[in-house]
Amino acid sequence: MKTPEAVETPATLEPVETAAPEPVEEVQPETAEGEPKEKQEKGNGPEKYYEAVGRRKEAVARVRVFTRKSTDMQVSDDKAIITVDGKPYYDYFKDPRLQIIVESPLRKLKSLNRFKATVKLSGGGIRGQADAIKLGLSRALVLFDANFSKKLRKSGYLTRDARVKERRKYGLKKARKAPQWAKR
Repeated sequence: MKTPEAVETPATLEPVETAAPEPVEEVQPETAEGEPKEKQEKGNGPEKYYEAVGRRKEAVARVRVFTRKSTDMQVSDDKAIITVDGKPYYDYFKDPRLQIIVESPLRKLKSLNRFKATVKLSGGGIRGQADAIKLGLSRALVLFDANFSKKLRKSGYLTRDARVKERRKYGLKKARKAPQWAKR
């Protein structure tokens, strides 16, 4: 039996070579939960981050937490470095109470200027979005360091608030409000 690399043709008896297989690109396995992912940064290579999702009512927040570098923008000591949909969080949330909710996990850990975070928001109202960021930020910080979990869980920051609007039932105006009824 002849090998596939050298096949003889009856007329010329010259060996025919087959093409070598092309090199296959290496596919990197997806990172396991808790391992840092990488974001391509301009100039000095990829920047590592931890990603988590926070939800509240209809709001969904995708949060990425980076360790702060000395080259990052400087913000006053009482403000965190959190970007929400391309804006600083204090511009996105004008109400100071909502700003406190957003930065509360970092305040609890006393590391307001140690991290920077980027957030992508979708859905919900302004209050639900602030609570979604709080949960997503807390989850990402726990991925960064599991020792943060005890303090954040004790404060209630790692508990998903499952309260959502109740569905409307047939025969009623809203979830429980019945139409007006008079006997006479």
